[in-house]
Amino acid sequence: MTNTFSRQILPTPEALRPWVTGIGSVSVGTESTEPYVRLPDTATTIVFRVGENGRRSTLVVGPRTRASYHHAERFASCLEMRLAPGTTRPLLGVPAVDLVGRMMPLDELTAAPARRLARALRDLEPEEVVPHLARSFPDLSAATDRSRAAVLAAGAEALSTRSGRVPGPVREVARELAVSERQLRNLFTEGVGLSPKHYARINRVRAVLAQADDVPWAQLAAATGYYDQSHMTSDFRTLMGVPPRSFFTGRLPDALPCQALRHG
Repeated sequence: MTNTFSRQILPTPEALRPWVTGIGSVSVGTESTEPYVRLPDTATTIVFRVGENGRRSTLVVGPRTRASYHHAERFASCLEMRLAPGTTRPLLGVPAVDLVGRMMPLDELTAAPARRLARALRDLEPEEVVPHLARSFPDLSAATDRSRAAVLAAGAEALSTRSGRVPGPVREVARELAVSERQLRNLFTEGVGLSPKHYARINRVRAVLAQADDVPWAQLAAATGYYDQSHMTSDFRTLMGVPPRSFFTGRLPDALPCQALRHG
């Protein structure tokens, strides 16, 4: 029996935009024969999940440095909110680096902000989550060091691969932001959980994933900032576990049980 995952991008309310870079929903109805792929990701994500039996749970998923492949989870739907760089500590009470490669129930975090958020979400219906958070999230500017937050946001933007724009080296980004490479690295470790170099690397592979259907390999490598196609293939294999051609033709690594997700 084959199941298809239904994914939808949802609008992010204005009040949440300082905190959240994207909101999406995923739904699945039956057991799948296709593996569920968790891509490398630079963001910490809050996941509100509804099981087949209607049971609700709220999870926190830290940044992932490599892809993982799993037997499809049996759940009815989930809502995913990707947190903006620098917002993990003020929202959850822990630095992003403490969550890298981890997935756990939100209420297992002992910090007071995480426990408050878990309590607020505990009894909500799925359609109530985003409106509730839009009304109740605090003012981000009051919860963060504005100057550090501004540098981190600018650094994350500068190191992100966009259509028609390829990021420069970390040293150039640091110079443009008037900070040292060490300062930039410390900001990223605290606020994102990854070094600037690893942040850019993951972002670039995700750009390859997003554009691969429309662009020849050599052209795609150049467009996403690789030296050449072999450089792209090597980086892709390291982060995704297989080279691009294997990934896009469905020749994937063996799937693991979903329980393995709890610790990365």
